[in-house]
Amino acid sequence: MSYIVVIPARFKSGRLPGKPLIQLCGVPMIVRTYAQCIKVVPPELVYVATDDDNIKDECEKNNIQVLMTDSNCLTGTDRVAEVAKIIKVDTYINVQGDEPIFNPDDLRELIKKATENPLDIINGYCAIKDEEMYRSSSIPKVIMRPDGRLLYMSRAGVPTTKTHKFVKAWRQVCAYAFPRSALEMFTSTKDKTELELIEDIEILRFLELGCNVQMIPMSDISIAVDNPEDVVHVELAIKQLGLY
Repeated sequence: MSYIVVIPARFKSGRLPGKPLIQLCGVPMIVRTYAQCIKVVPPELVYVATDDDNIKDECEKNNIQVLMTDSNCLTGTDRVAEVAKIIKVDTYINVQGDEPIFNPDDLRELIKKATENPLDIINGYCAIKDEEMYRSSSIPKVIMRPDGRLLYMSRAGVPTTKTHKFVKAWRQVCAYAFPRSALEMFTSTKDKTELELIEDIEILRFLELGCNVQMIPMSDISIAVDNPEDVVHVELAIKQLGLY
């Protein structure tokens, strides 16, 4: 299986503008995400996809391959689909640019699963261990069939009881494997699909278009940076993990 890893990184973010360049213990977030990826994948197979010259300049300064994409891309997956028009491989591994402590072992497992199942759309998940994370609207919660196929994903606290109690739940880890055909289907719509738009979760577009999404277990180390308060948590984790 031929593949590349694509790290989408847009400058404009409603909750945290310019977040790919935020300094985390002295290193820009996009550089940290890239550094985690190349612990598993050769640097020549890793690309940052951006729409911003400042991010492009930072990548080039750090010898990171970077591709410029349309600033009007609806989502990170649309940005990966643009890369797929430039670089032709079988599978596109998407690691979100706001995952600066992404576990390299999870990337290794994702590539392994994609190699074994090259036609599958694959996404990661892990268990939610505390109620604060369960209640957070920044964190997509995963609902699966027993065989791991995705049923739905929501920012709401699901699953829940009649009294809205937290019993057990799972969250998305923002790493994906997409076959080329899936990306072509994903970009066949000009706009976000209805549930995708409501939840602001791009993987829902695949479900709404009739695709299956296979969820695979990953570690719970990863912390996505979505809000200013996440920076404090990530910097603490960086120090604890010794990621200097």
